[in-house]
Amino acid sequence: MHRNYLLLLLCLVLAACGGQAPPEKKTVLLISAAASLKESLQEVKSEFEKENPSIEVRINFGSTGALQKQIEQGAPADLMISASKPFFTELSNKGYISASHQMDYLGNELVMVTAGGGLQFKDLPKARKISIGIPETVPAGAYAKEALEYHGIWDLVEAKTVFAKDVRQVLSYVETGNVDAGIVYRTDALQSQKVKQENINPESYGDIVYPAGVLERTKHRKEAEAFYDFLKTDKAKQVFKKDGFAVLPAGDEHVD
Repeated sequence: MHRNYLLLLLCLVLAACGGQAPPEKKTVLLISAAASLKESLQEVKSEFEKENPSIEVRINFGSTGALQKQIEQGAPADLMISASKPFFTELSNKGYISASHQMDYLGNELVMVTAGGGLQFKDLPKARKISIGIPETVPAGAYAKEALEYHGIWDLVEAKTVFAKDVRQVLSYVETGNVDAGIVYRTDALQSQKVKQENINPESYGDIVYPAGVLERTKHRKEAEAFYDFLKTDKAKQVFKKDGFAVLPAGDEHVD
């Protein structure tokens, strides 16, 4: 009797296990995004995943120039948010970005940051060392060089400029005292409690635009378009506004 009871119990356990549905497999969405978006986009990602539990978002942060090269070399990505309209437009013209799902999404500004204060933008030629992003691959670095040239400072500081792989590295160099000053986006400076910032005349550099778009080769178009549409919601926009970005009015328009 005892043996029969154990067999019956075992059968019931096996039957119960067999009746359980396996956990739902999540779709993994890969986003390539400018390093300056890190904190904001991580928060938006969390909000999106709450509303879309079947989707897991993974983000590859880096300089826009590096991300562009990765995409052109075949690196997997479903959506891109760039810190450079020219780089993004080049990808679009080559057919990498969906023509129907791309927009000018965010705006930003340049600031000069220092760890100790006292040094002003006009005094940069007196600095021991300064830092900007590599102009050829880091949009913030290209804007910074443009501003320095506009003010007639570039030739005086080029030899003592430390070039960084992205804006966050520039910020780190300033925070640690490795350089006297750096030029970053205003939103990056707001993420640090260790630096003081000085606005740079916006007339001295071009408009800073962050385009966003779905990759043409995505294998998860429905999910990628869902995230793209989520970027246009008030919930997502408020996150970026809170962190100092300007949300552009072209949320429903396509990049030319």
